[in-house]
Amino acid sequence: MFLVETIGGHAIGSLALQADALDFAADAATYGVTLWAIGRSAQVRTRAALTKSAAMLVMGAIILTMAVAKLISPAPPEAAPMGFIGALALAVNLGAVIMLLPMRNGDANLRSVWLCSRNDAFGNILVILAAGATAATRSPWPDFAVGAIMCLLFLSGSWSVYSQARRESAAAIVG
Repeated sequence: MFLVETIGGHAIGSLALQADALDFAADAATYGVTLWAIGRSAQVRTRAALTKSAAMLVMGAIILTMAVAKLISPAPPEAAPMGFIGALALAVNLGAVIMLLPMRNGDANLRSVWLCSRNDAFGNILVILAAGATAATRSPWPDFAVGAIMCLLFLSGSWSVYSQARRESAAAIVG
């Protein structure tokens, strides 16, 4: 889905799809780091979670940069392909969210995987809504708004995972 959304988002001029594509890339890395960290020491898992938090922060910064570029040259994306790609991505992400539901209350490392998939599903729904609003208004602003919301999801997810990892690290030192 990363390639589909990256190529499609660029071709039709959709900030929301490009932001969602970055989310897919971040998820692939997150899943890999999580699988690597499972069964390792609490310190290693905490470092893995902090690394993933930093990656979410970087993704948020990239989306913010893309949003500023979109503000400089606003143009509405093509709504129909945007909605179709968003719906396809939603189907993929809902499957992941359902499979990962038990991890939502796990340690910071496991929770970050669930947060990434949850954010993807929210992002896909927003992309679909933005596609509908763009079709109705021919305005670039629904796409921009979704890109901005996805940026905030990355930044808030980064802070959440960082905070939990720091608490778990402090507890491991005390315990």
